[in-house]
Amino acid sequence: MSFQFQILEPSRINDIIPLIQQLTSHKCSEAILKERFADMVTENYECAVVYDQGDLIGVSGLWSCTRHYAGKSVELDHVFIAEDYRNGGLGKQFLGWIYSHVKTKGVATAELNTYVQNHPSHKFYYNEGFEILGYHFLKKL
Repeated sequence: MSFQFQILEPSRINDIIPLIQQLTSHKCSEAILKERFADMVTENYECAVVYDQGDLIGVSGLWSCTRHYAGKSVELDHVFIAEDYRNGGLGKQFLGWIYSHVKTKGVATAELNTYVQNHPSHKFYYNEGFEILGYHFLKKL
């Protein structure tokens, strides 16, 4: 198969909503996701996507920042590959494309969060060379 990797135009950000809604059991309505993504595309955020013959099958948000402990960094967010495309090397190809893309911007490190119960993703990210540095905490205000 020939996959197309690219940065999604901000005006098309709502295209990713069906994939994002499959990502987690913490469901947000389409209206809330549209509102949040509209804000995100005006911030330090890009969205990398994967297409297979015009069908959107993969997504990863990319948050750029400089961290005191890591230098210029990208945080991968809501990384998702459609179920029918998993376990065939596409995730590795996608991350490779992302690494190349962000390196052109001077990024030195990549970070991400993954849900505690998502054991297949833990194995994948270990195999990609990621290390656990801590816990991600969230408090709603």
